[in-house]
Amino acid sequence: MKYRIAALAGAAVLSMSLEAAAQEMTLKASHQFPGGKGDARDEMVQILAKEIEAANVGLKVQVYPGQSLYKAREQWGALTKGQLDFTSFPLDYASGRVPQFSATLMPGLVRNHDRAKRLNDSPFMDDIKALIEANGAKVIADAWLGGAFASKNNCITSPDTIKGQVTRAAGPAFEQMLVGAGASISSMASSEIYTGMQTGVLDATNTSSGSFVSYRLFEQVKCLTAPGENALWFMYEPLLVSMDTWNKFNDAQKAAVMAAGEKAEEYFDSQARGLDQKMVDTFKEAGVEIAEMSAEDYDKWLAIAKETSYKEFATVEGGQELIDKALAVE
Repeated sequence: MKYRIAALAGAAVLSMSLEAAAQEMTLKASHQFPGGKGDARDEMVQILAKEIEAANVGLKVQVYPGQSLYKAREQWGALTKGQLDFTSFPLDYASGRVPQFSATLMPGLVRNHDRAKRLNDSPFMDDIKALIEANGAKVIADAWLGGAFASKNNCITSPDTIKGQVTRAAGPAFEQMLVGAGASISSMASSEIYTGMQTGVLDATNTSSGSFVSYRLFEQVKCLTAPGENALWFMYEPLLVSMDTWNKFNDAQKAAVMAAGEKAEEYFDSQARGLDQKMVDTFKEAGVEIAEMSAEDYDKWLAIAKETSYKEFATVEGGQELIDKALAVE
């Protein structure tokens, strides 16, 4: 009898193990940034994958960096349709589908890393996250990146310094402001900027500090305008999970995913400010001239933004309210 009970117990354990193995899900995480080269956004996704697997809740994550699974702007559609499970995604890339997302790349709305962190816990971000969920995704880690301007021709400081140049901007709000300053626009993902400059399509660009380094743009430009104390450019690039995927998780899996997201966010917080300095150091070493915008330059840009991108965004449903909530964060 004793041996029979032991045999039955062993069979039950084996059955449970086989059931767990059968239920294990392999999930896909995609992003546009170079993998294995120290890009902080790739590192965030890698940390997410490692932490989820280490939680031993029946989940594994396969990471596809560098647009190897989906192109940069295809990721939002794939995520919200349930074809992709996780992504590190510049949210403004989806503003063509959800116009309110342009608030997460609005000129002058953030200005520095301290304020970006305070925004994460504000009514402004509550509204943005509610929109993300209503459209089929969920934030599991916040990330704001400072950014810079650069040109093959000259240093971009005051608005008149970009007049006549063909430039890239990440989203419509920046495009509207730049056109207001006399620039022409060629729209593209950050992963395409190098080729755009190399082939003469672009004279100038703005993008995140991380992308300036990861995509080796120091090989193409004459002058970099670093964020400094007057950063016009800040972009929200969170880690997202598909709501279709999220709804398949049990409670233990949901807890593991959120805990992994927290670890990824902690890592990014430790890196965010350093990305700006790493960019400056890398470009200096490559012989690129470094400039910064003065407070007067910043104010001139902001005046143009208020007459172009801010005014246009106020016509979006809930747009003015979003701007007001963001500006209310001290």
